[in-house]
Amino acid sequence: MIAQLTIEDLSLTRGDRLLFEGLSFAMGKGEAVALVGANGAGKTSLLRCVAGFIRPAAGDVGFGDLDPDEARRLGLHFLGHQDGLKGGRSARDELAFQVEWTGGSSANLAAVVERLGLSPLLDLEVRKLSAGQRRRLALARLIAAPRTLWLLDEPMAPLDMARRALFGELMAEHISGGGMILAAVHDPLPIKTRNVEVG
Repeated sequence: MIAQLTIEDLSLTRGDRLLFEGLSFAMGKGEAVALVGANGAGKTSLLRCVAGFIRPAAGDVGFGDLDPDEARRLGLHFLGHQDGLKGGRSARDELAFQVEWTGGSSANLAAVVERLGLSPLLDLEVRKLSAGQRRRLALARLIAAPRTLWLLDEPMAPLDMARRALFGELMAEHISGGGMILAAVHDPLPIKTRNVEVG
């Protein structure tokens, strides 16, 4: 289980352009950090770097005493702008695949379908879902396959007010249970956060 995330003197580039340099901060269990800054500052790139999708130009991302590859494989969820869902599958099949692939259980799957109100969507093809419905489907794996660190890129953006409130409850429960959230945001999250300026 990830107990700490440490960013040390981190620099990231996109192509030949320097996004930011010398960024350092740490976070621990039960904490939520909001990454704030202008569009293009590197918030999404930072999340992708923590997830291991891109390498830093300088600096280090650490997970306490855990091996970084092992921590990333078993200890975090990444939810980006692209929801990572296969459009040709039914929502039921895609959700089952996502939950199994991330190590969740069938009991958790049934519970999250109920909690997120996904039952009416399950027989529809993913490509026929609205942006908000797709986001709810993608969010389900966070709950059905519990992992300590959630990396979220504008998680509230396509959700309506009721679903934002519900996801706020889920985030609060995750934090109170010792989880961690690192989120790139433009609008404040509905939970207590510490802001880190990027860029």
